[in-house]
Parts: sequence; structure tokens; C-alpha cells
Amino acid sequence: MRLQAKFALYNILTKIAIILSVYILFELTVERVAYNHLDARILQKKELIMSKLSSKSISEYISEQDTDFASYNILKEEYILLKVIPPVKEQTTVGNFSDEQRIIENQTSNYRILTYDFDFQGQQYQLEIGESLASIKQFQTSLRTYTTIVLCVAVLLSLLTDFLFTGFLLRPLSSIINKRLENVNDPSHFNYEMIKTSTTDFQHLDNQLKDMLKRISHSFFTQKEFIANVSHELLTPISILKTRFENLLNEEDINEEMQNQIYSSLNTLHWLKNIVNSLLLISKIENEQFEQNEEIDLDKLLEKIYEDVEHRLEEKSIRVQLNLQHQYHFYGNASLIRTMLFNVITNAIKYNKQEGTITITDDFENGHYQLTISDTGIGIDPKKLKVIFNRFEKLDSTSENSHGLGLSIVQSVANFHKIKIDINSVSQVGTSFIFHFPS
Repeated sequence: MRLQAKFALYNILTKIAIILSVYILFELTVERVAYNHLDARILQKKELIMSKLSSKSISEYISEQDTDFASYNILKEEYILLKVIPPVKEQTTVGNFSDEQRIIENQTSNYRILTYDFDFQGQQYQLEIGESLASIKQFQTSLRTYTTIVLCVAVLLSLLTDFLFTGFLLRPLSSIINKRLENVNDPSHFNYEMIKTSTTDFQHLDNQLKDMLKRISHSFFTQKEFIANVSHELLTPISILKTRFENLLNEEDINEEMQNQIYSSLNTLHWLKNIVNSLLLISKIENEQFEQNEEIDLDKLLEKIYEDVEHRLEEKSIRVQLNLQHQYHFYGNASLIRTMLFNVITNAIKYNKQEGTITITDDFENGHYQLTISDTGIGIDPKKLKVIFNRFEKLDSTSENSHGLGLSIVQSVANFHKIKIDINSVSQVGTSFIFHFPS
């Protein structure tokens, strides 16, 4: 999981924990808040009524024949009751709140009631202001809905800002990964450009990575230079030994056993020379010592390779089906491309069955030219598919004529031309090499 995704997951979990905590706290306190709100509203009504009573005669509300005056709305949600009571010794300045049931027009409802006793013009009165407790539920529902909406909006905004901020914060890390580590096939393409960041940790990481890449690059080029120099220097003693053995064969007094030993030594030198030349070729390719300015016609190139291997095809009665539908041209190094395709085709011949088939087809896929070379051979062991391009890795360990560098050359040439290679192989059915050329 990416670091930014982990930050986002952490933020989501913490926000969920906060929401749950707030919700639990809300459930514990919302009823008390609702009662306080309702009590405050009833007190406001009481103050309003008392202010009107002080400005008008109370006889307008209570006649001499009646001792009570009641007023309630049509929905029975609230009522006001004013009645004459006997004198009381103790009076509160605010009144008393209680939850009681009242029957209004034969309908029983639960009310929050404020009972307030007061004197007016020498007479004792009692004022009751009741409001239905159903409003408490309505208030709770409204408050719960409002709170939920506010919390959700706040969480979404905080998640968005957290995601954007972590993205901005981690952007230098993504740049370090992309420029330093990804899409780097060899040290010659290492990028040492400074990464812009104000984060000290990222600066330290970038500097350490650059130092490490420089050491890797130095070791890599030193190793390649060593291999190239050693390979080049080995050619001279090999040539000298080859000449001496050939001169010994011209001696008249040499016996047959000695001739056989000399021929065997010459074969060994030839095998050693091929290895050295292959290592030199790989080294030159990796050092980019070849030009890529030749226009290559794959159709004609494959026809020339077919002519070169025709005698080997006849030895095993192998049939070649060259089914190219497109005239594909590209710029590269013709000699290297020929070597790449030649090595694959010779392997298709070498590991093919008697009277087998080699099929060469082409196609375009997602704008890329695709060349496929398939055979009906013995196939490749699945364990070896992962290491097939390693140097000195042989497809057949019992083969004495292979030095295990042919497919290494194929991969080096493909990388040099930015060609991707896929391999499909089924044991005793055959192998297909698919070359994906750059657009």
C-alpha cells in the first residue's frame, strides 16, 4: 500500500472514531439540551405574558364569574392557564418546571409545564404554561439531523484537505522514486537532478540515494570496462595458440593421436573465442558503442537470415512459414538486429523436433509493431524462463555446443533498441518469442 493511501486510511479511521465519540456524547446530552431549550422558550413566553398583564387589567382575562382562563392552540401542542388561587406564603421568582399529563378537550397529552405564582392588584394568581413534549422529539430529530450533516460535511472536507495536503507533502518522495528508481534499466540512465523539497528527511533520503547510485554506477562501469578489456586481451593469446596448433598440424612427423589432440584443442580455442567475442559484443552494446541510424526492413532481413540457415533447416527437415502482413521499417543497427533475430531462429532450429515447423508472424497491437517467432520444439523448463536471459544460462544443460550467451545478446540488443520481449513456452509443444517494437 502506498504511503499516501496509508495516510488517507489513518485519517478515515480517526475521523470515524471522532464521529462515533461525538455521536455517543450527543446521545447522552441531546435530551438535556432539548429540555433546556424548551424551558428557555417557555420562560420567554412567561415574560411576555407577564409584561402584558402589567399593562392591562387582569379582568380582561378572568371575569368576575370565572376563576380560570385557559388558552390553547388548535393542535393542542401548547396551552396557557391562568387561575385565581388562595394566598401562598412562598413564591418563586422563576417558577417550577414539571412533566405532567393534561386532558384538553378529552385528549390526554404529555406536557412540559411551568407553574408560576404571582400577586396582581392584591389577588393571588397561578400561571401555567405548558408545551407538548412531542416538540422535544422534534427538536431532538432536527438537532440530530443537523449535527449529522455538519459532522459528515466536516469529515469530508477534512478528508479532502488531508488527502490534498499529504499528496503535496509526499510529492517529493514520489519524484525521488520516479527519477531515482523507476524505469532505470542501467546506470548510464541514472538521474542525478536535484529534487525540490523543503522537507529535511526527503532531502537526506535524496542525497543518500544519489550517493548510492553514483557508487553503483562507478562499480557497473568499472566492471564493464574490466570485462571489455579482459575479453579484448584474451583474443591475442587465443590467436597465438590457434596459429601454433595449426603450424603443428603441418609437421610431417606428427602421429594420428597427436593430430586428434590438436584438433580437439583447436575446437576448444574456437569455443573460447566465441565466448570472448560474445562478451565483447555485449559489453559494446551496453556501453552504447553502436549507432542506430540505419533504416531496417524486417521483411528483407528475415529473408537473408533464412538463406543463411537454410542448410541447417534441411538437416532436420524443418519447414519455415514466413507470414508477414506488414512492411515494417524502423531505424536502428541492422547488424545487431540481425544478430538478435539470428540467435532466436537458430535456437528454434536447434531445439526443434525433426520435421518440425518455425512460424514467423507479425501484427500491430496498441500502436506497436509485434513480431512473433514460434517453433514446435521441446519447449523451455518453466523454472528457466525467469533466468533465460542470464549470462551463461543454457537452455539445455547437456548441450556442449552452447556457451549460454546467445539469449543474453538477444536481450542486450533488445534493450539497446527499446524492444520488449515476451516468451511463451509449453513443454513438448513449442516456444514463442514475441518482440514488441517501440512506436
